[in-house]
Parts: sequence; C-alpha cells; structure tokens
Amino acid sequence: MKTRITDMLNIQYPIIQGGMVHIAEPPLAAAVSNAGGLGILTGSLWTPDELVVKIRQIKTLTDKPFALNFTPTCEHLEENLDVCIQEKVPAVTYGRGRHTTDLVSSKLWPHGIVSIPVVATAKQAQRVESEGAHAAIISGLEGGGHVSRVTTMVVLPQVTAKVKIPVIAAGGFADGRGLAAALALGAEAIQIGTRFLCTKESVAHPDTKDMLLRAGEEDTIVTGQITGLRIRVLKNKLTEAFEDLEDRKAPSREFDRLGLGKLKMGLVNGDTDWGSIPAGQIVGMIEDVPTCKELIERIMSEAEEALKRMNTLWSAP
Repeated sequence: MKTRITDMLNIQYPIIQGGMVHIAEPPLAAAVSNAGGLGILTGSLWTPDELVVKIRQIKTLTDKPFALNFTPTCEHLEENLDVCIQEKVPAVTYGRGRHTTDLVSSKLWPHGIVSIPVVATAKQAQRVESEGAHAAIISGLEGGGHVSRVTTMVVLPQVTAKVKIPVIAAGGFADGRGLAAALALGAEAIQIGTRFLCTKESVAHPDTKDMLLRAGEEDTIVTGQITGLRIRVLKNKLTEAFEDLEDRKAPSREFDRLGLGKLKMGLVNGDTDWGSIPAGQIVGMIEDVPTCKELIERIMSEAEEALKRMNTLWSAP
C-alpha cells in the first residue's frame, strides 16, 4: 500500500508507532520498522549523550527508517535536536507547543529531516502547515496519553478537508478496519500506541500487559480536567485518588506530588494499582500479545479485506 506518507518516510506500510514514553525504546522501535512500519524512539527522556547511545542501538537492530519523538517538556530539546542532525535521524514527531515548533523548524528542516507535529484541531493543523511542517498527526479523544477534546472520527475529516499536507490519524486505531476507515476519511497513515504497548517487543511489565488484556472499552478515564494536563489512562487506585483531588479542587502542587514518577511505575515496574498506565479506548480490542511483525501483517490483511468489502458494497446493484 502506497501513500504520500509511505513515500515520504520510505516505509512499506502506512503504520506509525506512537512515541510512548518509557515504552518507545530501541527494541520496539526497531521491530516496528523491520516489520514495514515506522518505529519511534522516545527522545525526551535522555541527555544528548544517552540519546546517541539509544539511536546507535536502533541502528544495530534495523537498517530501516525510524523516528524520534519529542515533547514540549524535554529538558535537553535543543541539544537533542542537534543529536538528530549528527546521527542523521530520518524523521521527528513532536508534541504541541510554540517553543518546540520553532526549534524543530529552525534546526531540522534545513537538514532534510522529516518533521511531523501532533495536533488536536483543524486550526492547529492549518497553522503547522503554514509553518512548513511536512505532515501532521491528528490525535483524537479516544487515544491514550494526552488527548484532545474531539473524537478522531469527527476531527479527522475536518482536518483532511482543510490542509494539503499528508495527515496521519491517531487515537482509536488497533486493527485493519481502523486503517481502512482512516483512509476513507482522508488520512494517509495511522499512528498506533496502545496496541503496540501490548506486543512481545514492548518493554511494558508483564502485569501491565495482563491488565491491558483484561480491560474493556469503558476501563479508561481522562484525568487532569482541572490542571489542563488531560491524559487518558486505565482506571485504578491512582485515578481514584486523582478524582478525589479534582472533586476537592486541590491545589496543583498536590496533583504534582501524586503523579510524580507514576508513569514509569505503571508501565515499566508493573504497579497496576498506583502506577499511571496510558491507554486508549481501543484497549477492549486487545486480546493477545503478538510480535510487531505479526500485528502489522494482521492489520494490513484486515485492511485489505475491509477495503474489498467496501468496494463490493459500492459496486453492488
């Protein structure tokens, strides 16, 4: 399957791995890239020297294109972007934020590094297009982690109708039917986070993967309604504590204290009660722990069947 995204990134399939903090490590990123998608390494956790080691580790595991993901809170953002240039990283995705956008555009674009911001609205997509972004990831309410206020199904066709750059759909995708739907709405690839969290190459703790396997579509919640740092996670004792703080309209320092270090506790250490486990509403679709290759091949086969079915329905008398 060829789209402008597959051509731009030189990948076989229009499937992008999410830049999941603590999970988007070299083994997962390399496995996704080797399977024909675009693997992504978290770039925000590391010092420049540590990032060089991570990038070179990926290069020992794959000779396929990969990308780095940066958040606006990256402590060493400017220096780490210099590392991307030095190591000839093919592409970068990055979270919303004027400071991040300005740095990426000024440092990476002259070196031909494909730069793809994550946006939440059609207005934001139009802005990054006007600033020269190569493509845009539009992330909807259904997704895990930091979320927008509008569903992917609603915002995606509005974005694809208003921008000319290629659009990658994120939030609510786990199988080939979702890929077919995204293509029908004008996207040219999908980004998958939660589903890749539950793969053999993912470094998520086995207890965390087990919790994902047992979860249903109603087992996530968006916290941060008061602080503004809205994030969709699996429900547990930690989210109950956050809800209590929100009900009491507690000061921000209490939220900060409660959330400190909880992301790694949930994803890597396997504390499913008091750790934070970002997950999208598609978690209810997760029933196994395949390799990335098995998952991507399954998605592409399902997408082909879904597209054939639509063609049959369209051509029926």
